Amino acid sequence: MLDGTIIHIVATTSAARAEQARLCFDLGYHAEIYSNAEELLAQPPRRGIALVEDLPERGGVAALMAGMRARGLWLPVVATSETPDARAVVAAIREGALDYLDLPLDPARLARTLAAVEAEAAELGAAQHRAMEARMRLAQLTPREREVLELLASGASNKMIARDLEISPRTVEIHRANMMTKLNARHSADAVRLHLEASFANSGGTRLAGVGG
Repeated sequence: MLDGTIIHIVATTSAARAEQARLCFDLGYHAEIYSNAEELLAQPPRRGIALVEDLPERGGVAALMAGMRARGLWLPVVATSETPDARAVVAAIREGALDYLDLPLDPARLARTLAAVEAEAAELGAAQHRAMEARMRLAQLTPREREVLELLASGASNKMIARDLEISPRTVEIHRANMMTKLNARHSADAVRLHLEASFANSGGTRLAGVGG
């Protein structure tokens, strides 16, 4: 366990919050409790692991992940549910949750999951922060400049981009120059790297443990 790791527990009932906090304390973690995602986002933590009950009617894990991204923050998230179905699990993982646990929590499974998340948290956190920074920079681009960048990232030349977008090569050069300036990219490779890093934020990260295992 990383020294001083905090588990941020989001659960709808006081009994569930108390039980999950007790399990985390027994495993040697600190715990903070929240009744919903909005409470956590009101003063979002900048470190630790979020253990979040996935309730679709209240936005679920997706709402929490979106709220964190909007604030330029990232925490490793583990989703929980009493009745997880395949669609909910897939949706949570796609949003970036690192695992999905059944409720009530199995202590041994929880211990394995938290240990796995800790082992990868630093690397994943750095990648997510790079992704969010890249997305903020790409947000400055016009739709046409984004199209040019996407085609550039696919390996297309200026002539190929011009043909695909049905514009002149000279217009492609103008869009490309504007795109490079906005991204503060010295070379095409820099712009492509930003495009790939921004895509990481939508990739769902890396799932660390098997659901139900």
